[in-house]
Amino acid sequence: MQLGIRYETVYRYDEEVAFSPHEVRLFPRSDRFARVRRLSFSVNGETAVRDARDVFDNTVAVCFFREKMRELRFGMELDLELKEKAPFDFILEAEAVEMPFAYAAPVAAVLAPFRARQSSGGLEIAGWDAPTADARQGTVSTLVGLVKALHETIVYERREEGAARSPEETLRLGRGACRDVTVLLAEVLRANGLAARLVSGYLRELDEESRRAEGSLHAWTEVFLPGAGWVGLDATNGLWATHNFIAAAVGLVPADITPISGSYHKDRQVHSEMSSRLELVAL
Repeated sequence: MQLGIRYETVYRYDEEVAFSPHEVRLFPRSDRFARVRRLSFSVNGETAVRDARDVFDNTVAVCFFREKMRELRFGMELDLELKEKAPFDFILEAEAVEMPFAYAAPVAAVLAPFRARQSSGGLEIAGWDAPTADARQGTVSTLVGLVKALHETIVYERREEGAARSPEETLRLGRGACRDVTVLLAEVLRANGLAARLVSGYLRELDEESRRAEGSLHAWTEVFLPGAGWVGLDATNGLWATHNFIAAAVGLVPADITPISGSYHKDRQVHSEMSSRLELVAL
């Protein structure tokens, strides 16, 4: 199947300002299920763009601005070829069929940063019981239950700007944007000994069950399961990731997957506003 992505973000300022280098992470991570066929990326003004790979192997466009401007505009058009991907089309290694389990030593060393918790508080999810050494549970059924419980517990809240909330705050409020739920799920997975990473990208919403990222970028979580590799979990929608989830960036913390990061320079605060447009079209 063919999919087109059309994206634009515009920052407008009340007066001319200078800009720091901006890092852009909007470019799909190609694999055998998603392949880029055409890509056009643009930035306004006299701008030098350098392509790079970060420590997580994300494609990053680093933009250097040579002039002051009142408007900063990023645009991207790309065409993708997608192949169908079933969410449970994997076979776990024997030691990972039930939780809790331990990663093999060489794998555990590599995954150590993805297992480190970002907060120290306890996280109790209503309607879900964590497995224990005395009460082991099937890994897949346990994670299905966790995704379902978070989906039912956290009310979706569309919030275009602002940092992701802490897991404790999201639980306390009982609501959150997709980035809040993503951080919360990753922290619960890590608290249960699993390696987890954050993902930002695009959600192809052509089916009735995935409705919660309309017109905007999406965020979800991936967990590393021996035998399956990195598996996507979307607690915002209560789904496991399929080919409809198109990853652009992965990382440990929200700053690692921010689609556009950078700042302006001025000797005083300047009023600004941001507008964004995302369109996914069948080709």
